[in-house]
Amino acid sequence: MFDCSTEFNNFYRKKVILPETEQAKLREKRKLNVKRLKDGLIEYNEEKYTDYKVAEDRIQGSMAMHTVIQNDESDYDIDVGIVFDSDNLGSLGPLATRNIVGNALRRKTKQFTVEPEIKTNCVRVKYSEGYHVDFALYKRYKENEDDNEYIYEHAGPEWSIRDLRALDLWFKEQIKCKGDNLRKITRLSKMFCKSRKFWNNMPSGLIQTVLCDENLDTSYERLDEVFYFSMKAIVDRLDINLEVEAPVDDGRALVTRDIDYTRMKNWKNRLRNKLDDLDILFETDCTKKKALKAWGDFFNHSYWDELVEESLNNRFSKIKYDDTEEFIDDLYPVYEKYDVAIECKVSGNGFSEMSIIKYLEKYAPSFKKFIPFNFQVKCKIQDTNCPSYDKVLWKVRNIGEIAERKNCIRGQIKDRGREIIESTSFAGPHYIECYLIKDGICVAIGHVSVPIGGE
Repeated sequence: MFDCSTEFNNFYRKKVILPETEQAKLREKRKLNVKRLKDGLIEYNEEKYTDYKVAEDRIQGSMAMHTVIQNDESDYDIDVGIVFDSDNLGSLGPLATRNIVGNALRRKTKQFTVEPEIKTNCVRVKYSEGYHVDFALYKRYKENEDDNEYIYEHAGPEWSIRDLRALDLWFKEQIKCKGDNLRKITRLSKMFCKSRKFWNNMPSGLIQTVLCDENLDTSYERLDEVFYFSMKAIVDRLDINLEVEAPVDDGRALVTRDIDYTRMKNWKNRLRNKLDDLDILFETDCTKKKALKAWGDFFNHSYWDELVEESLNNRFSKIKYDDTEEFIDDLYPVYEKYDVAIECKVSGNGFSEMSIIKYLEKYAPSFKKFIPFNFQVKCKIQDTNCPSYDKVLWKVRNIGEIAERKNCIRGQIKDRGREIIESTSFAGPHYIECYLIKDGICVAIGHVSVPIGGE
Protein backbone atom coordinates (compact mmCIF):
# COMPACT_ATOMS: atom_id res chain seq x y z
CA MET A 1 0.00 0.00 0.00
CA PHE A 2 1.45 3.39 -1.02
CA ASP A 3 2.86 5.10 2.05
CA CYS A 4 0.92 8.28 2.85
CA SER A 5 1.40 7.91 6.58
CA THR A 6 2.91 11.36 7.12
CA GLU A 7 0.12 13.13 5.28
CA PHE A 8 -2.50 10.84 6.81
CA ASN A 9 -1.27 11.51 10.35
CA ASN A 10 -1.26 15.25 9.68
CA PHE A 11 -4.80 15.03 8.30
CA TYR A 12 -5.91 13.24 11.44
CA ARG A 13 -4.30 15.78 13.76
CA LYS A 14 -5.18 18.96 11.89
CA LYS A 15 -8.51 18.20 10.23
CA VAL A 16 -10.18 15.36 12.15
CA ILE A 17 -9.53 15.99 15.84
CA LEU A 18 -11.53 18.90 17.17
CA PRO A 19 -9.08 21.63 18.28
CA GLU A 20 -8.69 22.12 22.02
CA THR A 21 -10.21 25.59 21.80
CA GLU A 22 -13.38 24.13 20.28
CA GLN A 23 -13.44 21.28 22.78
CA ALA A 24 -13.29 23.87 25.56
CA LYS A 25 -16.32 25.63 24.05
CA LEU A 26 -18.28 22.37 24.13
CA ARG A 27 -17.39 21.86 27.81
CA GLU A 28 -18.56 25.38 28.61
CA LYS A 29 -21.84 24.85 26.73
CA ARG A 30 -22.42 21.63 28.65
CA LYS A 31 -21.78 23.29 32.01
CA LEU A 32 -23.87 26.33 31.08
CA ASN A 33 -26.88 24.23 30.12
CA VAL A 34 -26.64 22.04 33.21
CA LYS A 35 -26.73 25.29 35.24
CA ARG A 36 -29.74 26.46 33.20
CA LEU A 37 -31.53 23.22 34.05
CA LYS A 38 -30.76 23.48 37.76
CA ASP A 39 -31.80 27.14 37.88
CA GLY A 40 -34.96 26.37 35.92
CA LEU A 41 -35.85 23.58 38.35
CA ILE A 42 -35.56 26.02 41.25
CA GLU A 43 -38.01 28.35 39.50
CA TYR A 44 -40.30 25.43 38.62
CA ASN A 45 -40.28 24.20 42.22
CA GLU A 46 -41.18 27.62 43.58
CA GLU A 47 -44.13 27.86 41.22
CA LYS A 48 -45.38 24.28 41.55
CA TYR A 49 -44.50 23.73 45.25
CA THR A 50 -42.30 20.76 44.36
CA ASP A 51 -38.73 19.85 45.25
CA TYR A 52 -37.12 18.28 42.18
CA LYS A 53 -33.33 18.48 42.09
CA VAL A 54 -30.49 16.97 40.11
CA ALA A 55 -28.54 14.35 42.06
CA GLU A 56 -25.80 13.81 39.43
CA ASP A 57 -24.80 15.15 36.04
CA ARG A 58 -22.33 13.26 33.87
CA ILE A 59 -20.55 13.75 30.55
CA GLN A 60 -21.61 11.05 28.10
CA GLY A 61 -21.18 10.04 24.49
CA SER A 62 -18.41 11.26 22.21
CA MET A 63 -17.30 13.97 24.66
CA ALA A 64 -16.70 11.41 27.40
CA MET A 65 -15.01 9.02 24.95
CA HIS A 66 -12.99 11.88 23.42
CA THR A 67 -14.07 11.02 19.87
CA VAL A 68 -15.61 14.36 18.82
CA ILE A 69 -14.49 15.37 15.32
CA GLN A 70 -14.40 18.58 13.32
CA ASN A 71 -17.59 19.40 11.48
CA ASP A 72 -18.08 22.41 9.24
CA GLU A 73 -21.75 22.67 10.18
CA SER A 74 -20.87 22.76 13.89
CA ASP A 75 -23.37 19.94 14.40
CA TYR A 76 -21.84 18.89 17.69
CA ASP A 77 -23.80 16.51 19.87
CA ILE A 78 -23.19 17.25 23.56
CA ASP A 79 -24.54 14.36 25.64
CA VAL A 80 -25.27 14.87 29.32
CA GLY A 81 -26.63 12.33 31.79
CA ILE A 82 -28.99 13.92 34.34
CA VAL A 83 -29.84 11.80 37.38
CA PHE A 84 -32.61 12.22 39.94
CA ASP A 85 -33.05 10.22 43.12
CA SER A 86 -35.94 7.83 42.62
CA ASP A 87 -37.60 8.97 45.87
CA ASN A 88 -37.42 12.56 44.58
CA LEU A 89 -39.40 11.64 41.46
CA GLY A 90 -41.92 9.49 43.29
CA SER A 91 -44.31 7.82 40.85
CA LEU A 92 -43.45 10.06 37.88
CA GLY A 93 -43.19 8.23 34.59
CA PRO A 94 -40.37 8.81 32.08
CA LEU A 95 -42.40 11.14 29.85
CA ALA A 96 -43.58 13.22 32.82
CA THR A 97 -39.94 13.48 33.95
CA ARG A 98 -38.81 14.65 30.50
CA ASN A 99 -41.66 17.19 30.46
CA ILE A 100 -40.55 18.66 33.80
CA VAL A 101 -36.96 18.96 32.57
CA GLY A 102 -38.19 20.53 29.33
CA ASN A 103 -40.30 23.00 31.32
CA ALA A 104 -37.33 23.94 33.51
CA LEU A 105 -35.08 24.46 30.49
CA ARG A 106 -37.64 26.58 28.64
CA ARG A 107 -37.60 29.03 31.53
CA LYS A 108 -33.87 29.66 31.02
CA THR A 109 -33.59 29.38 27.23
CA LYS A 110 -36.14 32.00 26.12
CA GLN A 111 -33.45 33.67 24.01
CA PHE A 112 -33.21 30.55 21.81
CA THR A 113 -35.04 30.50 18.48
CA VAL A 114 -36.15 26.89 19.08
CA GLU A 115 -37.65 25.70 22.37
CA PRO A 116 -36.18 22.61 24.11
CA GLU A 117 -37.55 19.53 22.37
CA ILE A 118 -39.02 16.59 24.26
CA LYS A 119 -37.74 13.51 22.41
CA THR A 120 -38.28 9.82 23.09
CA ASN A 121 -34.96 9.28 24.85
CA CYS A 122 -33.84 12.77 25.86
CA VAL A 123 -34.60 16.48 26.06
CA ARG A 124 -32.72 18.49 23.42
CA VAL A 125 -31.53 22.09 23.53
CA LYS A 126 -30.54 23.28 20.06
CA TYR A 127 -28.34 26.26 19.27
CA SER A 128 -28.80 28.27 16.08
CA GLU A 129 -25.11 27.62 15.27
CA GLY A 130 -25.86 23.90 15.04
CA TYR A 131 -24.76 22.71 18.47
CA HIS A 132 -27.25 20.66 20.40
CA VAL A 133 -27.25 19.40 23.97
CA ASP A 134 -29.05 16.13 24.68
CA PHE A 135 -30.11 15.58 28.28
CA ALA A 136 -30.58 11.84 28.88
CA LEU A 137 -32.58 11.40 32.10
CA TYR A 138 -32.14 8.74 34.75
CA LYS A 139 -33.35 7.87 38.21
CA ARG A 140 -31.23 6.06 40.79
CA TYR A 141 -31.93 3.95 43.87
CA LYS A 142 -30.39 1.27 46.06
CA GLU A 143 -32.00 -2.10 46.59
CA ASN A 144 -30.51 -2.22 50.06
CA GLU A 145 -29.61 0.77 52.18
CA ASP A 146 -26.08 -0.56 52.76
CA ASP A 147 -25.32 -1.08 49.05
CA ASN A 148 -22.31 0.86 47.74
CA GLU A 149 -23.63 1.21 44.19
CA TYR A 150 -26.82 2.70 42.80
CA ILE A 151 -29.08 1.07 40.25
CA TYR A 152 -29.89 3.44 37.37
CA GLU A 153 -32.96 3.46 35.14
CA HIS A 154 -33.17 5.45 31.90
CA ALA A 155 -36.20 7.54 30.94
CA GLY A 156 -36.92 6.18 27.47
CA PRO A 157 -40.32 5.01 26.25
CA GLU A 158 -40.44 3.41 29.69
CA TRP A 159 -38.09 3.19 32.64
CA SER A 160 -35.40 0.61 31.86
CA ILE A 161 -32.31 -0.41 33.79
CA ARG A 162 -29.23 1.14 32.21
CA ASP A 163 -25.74 1.38 33.70
CA LEU A 164 -24.93 5.09 33.47
CA ARG A 165 -21.17 4.56 33.43
CA ALA A 166 -20.80 1.20 31.71
CA LEU A 167 -20.33 2.38 28.12
CA ASP A 168 -17.65 4.95 28.96
CA LEU A 169 -15.86 2.46 31.20
CA TRP A 170 -16.02 -0.16 28.44
CA PHE A 171 -14.42 2.21 25.95
CA LYS A 172 -11.74 3.20 28.44
CA GLU A 173 -10.84 -0.46 28.98
CA GLN A 174 -10.79 -1.14 25.22
CA ILE A 175 -8.39 1.76 24.72
CA LYS A 176 -6.14 0.42 27.48
CA CYS A 177 -6.22 -3.03 25.89
CA LYS A 178 -5.99 -2.18 22.17
CA GLY A 179 -4.27 1.20 22.23
CA ASP A 180 -5.33 4.62 21.01
CA ASN A 181 -5.59 3.44 17.39
CA LEU A 182 -9.13 2.45 18.34
CA ARG A 183 -9.99 6.08 19.12
CA LYS A 184 -8.24 7.24 15.94
CA ILE A 185 -10.07 4.76 13.71
CA THR A 186 -13.39 5.69 15.32
CA ARG A 187 -12.79 9.39 14.65
CA LEU A 188 -11.72 8.71 11.06
CA SER A 189 -14.78 6.53 10.48
CA LYS A 190 -17.04 9.32 11.75
CA MET A 191 -15.19 11.77 9.52
CA PHE A 192 -15.90 9.57 6.50
CA CYS A 193 -19.58 9.20 7.38
CA LYS A 194 -19.93 13.00 7.53
CA SER A 195 -17.83 13.66 4.44
CA ARG A 196 -20.76 14.45 2.11
CA LYS A 197 -23.66 16.75 2.94
CA PHE A 198 -25.99 14.68 0.74
CA TRP A 199 -25.20 11.47 2.63
CA ASN A 200 -28.28 11.17 4.77
CA ASN A 201 -29.07 8.29 7.11
CA MET A 202 -25.65 7.14 8.25
CA PRO A 203 -25.12 5.13 11.47
CA SER A 204 -24.70 6.69 14.89
CA GLY A 205 -21.33 7.34 16.47
CA LEU A 206 -22.02 4.58 18.99
CA ILE A 207 -22.60 1.96 16.30
CA GLN A 208 -19.43 3.04 14.50
CA THR A 209 -17.48 2.85 17.76
CA VAL A 210 -18.71 -0.68 18.48
CA LEU A 211 -17.84 -1.95 14.98
CA CYS A 212 -14.48 -0.16 14.92
CA ASP A 213 -13.65 -1.96 18.17
CA GLU A 214 -14.89 -5.29 16.82
CA ASN A 215 -12.96 -4.98 13.53
CA LEU A 216 -9.82 -3.04 14.51
CA ASP A 217 -6.90 -4.44 12.51
CA THR A 218 -3.92 -4.61 14.87
CA SER A 219 -1.52 -6.27 12.41
CA TYR A 220 -0.34 -2.95 10.94
CA GLU A 221 1.56 -0.04 12.47
CA ARG A 222 0.91 2.80 10.01
CA LEU A 223 -2.33 4.64 10.70
CA ASP A 224 -3.34 4.77 7.02
CA GLU A 225 -3.00 0.98 6.80
CA VAL A 226 -4.77 0.34 10.11
CA PHE A 227 -7.69 2.50 8.96
CA TYR A 228 -7.94 0.99 5.48
CA PHE A 229 -7.91 -2.65 6.61
CA SER A 230 -10.22 -1.97 9.55
CA MET A 231 -12.77 -0.40 7.19
CA LYS A 232 -12.42 -3.37 4.82
CA ALA A 233 -13.15 -5.68 7.76
CA ILE A 234 -16.25 -3.66 8.64
CA VAL A 235 -17.61 -3.98 5.09
CA ASP A 236 -17.00 -7.75 5.15
CA ARG A 237 -18.71 -8.00 8.52
CA LEU A 238 -21.76 -6.00 7.36
CA ASP A 239 -22.04 -8.25 4.31
CA ILE A 240 -22.72 -11.08 6.74
CA ASN A 241 -24.75 -9.33 9.43
CA LEU A 242 -26.18 -5.85 9.87
CA GLU A 243 -27.06 -6.40 13.52
CA VAL A 244 -25.08 -4.59 16.24
CA GLU A 245 -25.33 -5.11 19.97
CA ALA A 246 -24.24 -2.75 22.70
CA PRO A 247 -21.16 -4.00 24.56
CA VAL A 248 -23.02 -3.23 27.82
CA ASP A 249 -26.62 -3.33 29.11
CA ASP A 250 -26.91 -7.06 28.45
CA GLY A 251 -26.13 -6.60 24.77
CA ARG A 252 -29.21 -4.55 23.90
CA ALA A 253 -29.83 -4.30 20.17
CA LEU A 254 -28.66 -1.05 18.53
CA VAL A 255 -30.24 -1.85 15.14
CA THR A 256 -33.97 -2.39 15.58
CA ARG A 257 -35.98 -0.09 13.28
CA ASP A 258 -36.28 -0.01 9.49
CA ILE A 259 -34.37 3.30 9.44
CA ASP A 260 -31.55 1.65 11.43
CA TYR A 261 -31.17 -1.07 8.80
CA THR A 262 -31.22 1.56 6.05
CA ARG A 263 -28.38 3.39 7.78
CA MET A 264 -26.32 0.21 8.06
CA LYS A 265 -26.82 -0.60 4.36
CA ASN A 266 -25.90 2.95 3.39
CA TRP A 267 -22.71 2.75 5.44
CA LYS A 268 -21.75 -0.62 3.94
CA ASN A 269 -22.40 0.39 0.34
CA ARG A 270 -20.84 3.85 0.52
CA LEU A 271 -17.79 2.56 2.36
CA ARG A 272 -17.31 -0.31 -0.10
CA ASN A 273 -17.54 2.02 -3.10
CA LYS A 274 -15.02 4.48 -1.72
CA LEU A 275 -12.64 1.73 -0.60
CA ASP A 276 -12.71 0.38 -4.17
CA ASP A 277 -11.45 3.78 -5.32
CA LEU A 278 -8.40 3.25 -3.08
CA ASP A 279 -7.28 0.19 -5.08
CA ILE A 280 -4.82 2.48 -6.86
CA LEU A 281 -2.78 2.60 -3.63
CA PHE A 282 -1.80 -1.03 -4.26
CA GLU A 283 -0.73 -0.62 -7.89
CA THR A 284 3.00 -0.74 -8.61
CA ASP A 285 2.93 2.48 -10.62
CA CYS A 286 1.07 4.48 -7.95
CA THR A 287 2.59 7.95 -7.44
CA LYS A 288 2.33 10.39 -4.55
CA LYS A 289 0.01 12.57 -6.62
CA LYS A 290 -2.32 9.64 -7.37
CA ALA A 291 -2.26 8.51 -3.75
CA LEU A 292 -3.10 11.96 -2.38
CA LYS A 293 -5.91 12.34 -4.91
CA ALA A 294 -7.33 8.94 -3.93
CA TRP A 295 -7.44 9.84 -0.23
CA GLY A 296 -8.89 13.23 -1.16
CA ASP A 297 -11.72 11.55 -3.05
CA PHE A 298 -12.28 9.16 -0.15
CA PHE A 299 -12.64 11.84 2.53
CA ASN A 300 -13.92 14.57 0.18
CA HIS A 301 -11.74 17.10 2.00
CA SER A 302 -9.80 20.09 0.65
CA TYR A 303 -6.74 19.17 2.73
CA TRP A 304 -5.73 16.56 0.17
CA ASP A 305 -6.29 18.88 -2.80
CA GLU A 306 -3.99 21.42 -1.16
CA LEU A 307 -1.30 18.77 -0.80
CA VAL A 308 -1.59 17.89 -4.48
CA GLU A 309 -1.33 21.58 -5.40
CA GLU A 310 1.68 21.95 -3.13
CA SER A 311 3.46 19.02 -4.73
CA LEU A 312 2.88 20.50 -8.19
CA ASN A 313 3.93 24.05 -7.38
CA ASN A 314 7.63 24.42 -6.72
CA ARG A 315 7.10 28.08 -5.83
CA PHE A 316 4.85 27.10 -2.95
CA SER A 317 6.31 28.51 0.21
CA LYS A 318 5.25 27.87 3.73
CA ILE A 319 6.67 28.74 7.13
CA LYS A 320 8.60 25.75 8.44
CA TYR A 321 8.55 25.06 12.15
CA ASP A 322 9.11 22.17 14.53
CA ASP A 323 5.81 20.47 15.31
CA THR A 324 6.43 20.06 19.05
CA GLU A 325 2.77 19.79 20.09
CA GLU A 326 1.75 16.78 22.17
CA PHE A 327 -1.75 15.44 22.74
CA ILE A 328 -3.07 14.01 25.96
CA ASP A 329 -4.77 11.03 24.32
CA ASP A 330 -1.39 9.96 22.92
CA LEU A 331 0.01 9.87 26.46
CA TYR A 332 -2.89 8.62 28.59
CA PRO A 333 -6.28 7.02 28.08
CA VAL A 334 -8.88 9.80 28.40
CA TYR A 335 -12.03 9.25 30.44
CA GLU A 336 -13.24 12.79 30.95
CA LYS A 337 -15.79 12.37 33.76
CA TYR A 338 -14.94 15.39 35.94
CA ASP A 339 -14.74 19.15 35.52
CA VAL A 340 -11.73 21.31 36.36
CA ALA A 341 -11.42 25.09 36.19
CA ILE A 342 -8.13 26.97 35.87
CA GLU A 343 -7.55 30.09 37.94
CA CYS A 344 -5.63 32.41 35.63
CA LYS A 345 -4.30 35.75 36.84
CA VAL A 346 -2.34 38.38 34.97
CA SER A 347 -0.19 41.31 36.09
CA GLY A 348 2.34 43.77 34.68
CA ASN A 349 2.85 47.20 33.15
CA GLY A 350 1.44 48.88 36.26
CA PHE A 351 -1.52 46.53 36.66
CA SER A 352 -1.71 44.60 39.93
CA GLU A 353 -2.55 40.91 39.78
CA MET A 354 -6.14 40.18 38.75
CA SER A 355 -8.10 37.44 37.03
CA ILE A 356 -7.71 37.26 33.27
CA ILE A 357 -11.50 37.49 32.89
CA LYS A 358 -11.64 40.73 34.88
CA TYR A 359 -8.73 42.19 32.94
CA LEU A 360 -10.20 41.32 29.55
CA GLU A 361 -13.62 42.70 30.51
CA LYS A 362 -12.47 45.88 32.28
CA TYR A 363 -9.20 46.93 30.67
CA ALA A 364 -8.63 44.92 27.52
CA PRO A 365 -11.01 46.94 25.28
CA SER A 366 -8.26 49.57 25.26
CA PHE A 367 -5.96 46.86 23.90
CA LYS A 368 -8.51 45.37 21.44
CA LYS A 369 -9.36 42.51 23.83
CA PHE A 370 -5.75 41.40 24.13
CA ILE A 371 -3.23 41.14 26.90
CA PRO A 372 -0.14 43.24 26.06
CA PHE A 373 3.45 42.04 25.99
CA ASN A 374 5.60 41.72 29.11
CA PHE A 375 2.73 40.60 31.32
CA GLN A 376 2.98 37.72 33.78
CA VAL A 377 0.39 34.93 33.52
CA LYS A 378 -0.06 32.72 36.57
CA CYS A 379 -2.23 29.57 36.44
CA LYS A 380 -3.31 27.00 39.02
CA ILE A 381 -6.27 24.73 39.72
CA GLN A 382 -9.22 26.86 40.80
CA ASP A 383 -11.76 24.14 41.54
CA THR A 384 -12.70 20.64 40.46
CA ASN A 385 -15.32 18.05 41.33
CA CYS A 386 -12.68 15.34 40.99
CA PRO A 387 -12.36 13.89 44.54
CA SER A 388 -8.67 13.10 44.17
CA TYR A 389 -5.96 12.92 41.54
CA ASP A 390 -2.33 11.86 41.36
CA LYS A 391 -0.84 14.73 39.37
CA VAL A 392 -1.52 17.77 37.21
CA LEU A 393 -0.03 18.09 33.73
CA TRP A 394 0.16 21.38 31.82
CA LYS A 395 0.20 22.37 28.17
CA VAL A 396 1.08 25.84 26.89
CA ARG A 397 0.28 26.29 23.19
CA ASN A 398 1.31 29.27 21.07
CA ILE A 399 -0.85 29.76 17.99
CA GLY A 400 -0.48 31.92 14.93
CA GLU A 401 1.94 33.02 12.25
CA ILE A 402 4.35 34.68 14.69
CA ALA A 403 4.61 31.50 16.78
CA GLU A 404 5.37 29.51 13.63
CA ARG A 405 7.85 32.08 12.32
CA LYS A 406 9.67 32.08 15.67
CA ASN A 407 9.57 28.24 15.64
CA CYS A 408 7.92 28.36 19.07
CA ILE A 409 4.49 26.76 18.95
CA ARG A 410 5.39 24.73 22.09
CA GLY A 411 2.46 22.47 23.10
CA GLN A 412 4.44 19.89 25.07
CA ILE A 413 2.59 18.30 27.99
CA LYS A 414 4.63 18.51 31.19
CA ASP A 415 4.40 17.89 34.91
CA ARG A 416 5.08 21.37 36.28
CA GLY A 417 3.45 21.07 39.67
CA ARG A 418 0.35 22.80 40.97
CA GLU A 419 1.08 26.26 39.57
CA ILE A 420 2.75 27.59 36.44
CA ILE A 421 3.97 31.07 35.52
CA GLU A 422 4.38 32.28 31.94
CA SER A 423 5.19 35.61 30.30
CA THR A 424 3.50 37.26 27.29
CA SER A 425 6.15 37.54 24.60
CA PHE A 426 4.44 37.72 21.21
CA ALA A 427 0.99 38.05 19.70
CA GLY A 428 -1.42 35.23 19.03
CA PRO A 429 -4.54 33.43 20.35
CA HIS A 430 -2.57 31.25 22.77
CA TYR A 431 -4.04 28.94 25.39
CA ILE A 432 -3.13 26.91 28.48
CA GLU A 433 -4.60 23.53 29.43
CA CYS A 434 -4.33 21.34 32.50
CA TYR A 435 -4.97 17.61 32.78
CA LEU A 436 -5.83 15.76 35.99
CA ILE A 437 -4.34 12.26 36.04
CA LYS A 438 -5.78 9.56 38.30
CA ASP A 439 -4.59 5.92 38.22
CA GLY A 440 -2.97 6.45 34.83
CA ILE A 441 -6.16 7.96 33.31
CA CYS A 442 -6.83 11.56 32.29
CA VAL A 443 -10.10 12.23 34.11
CA ALA A 444 -10.51 16.01 33.63
CA ILE A 445 -9.33 18.74 31.25
CA GLY A 446 -9.27 22.47 31.96
CA HIS A 447 -8.73 25.22 29.39
CA VAL A 448 -8.09 28.95 29.43
CA SER A 449 -7.51 31.20 26.43
CA VAL A 450 -4.67 33.73 26.63
CA PRO A 451 -5.06 36.23 23.76
CA ILE A 452 -1.88 38.30 23.41
CA GLY A 453 -1.54 41.40 21.24
CA GLY A 454 0.67 44.45 20.88
CA GLU A 455 3.33 45.86 18.64
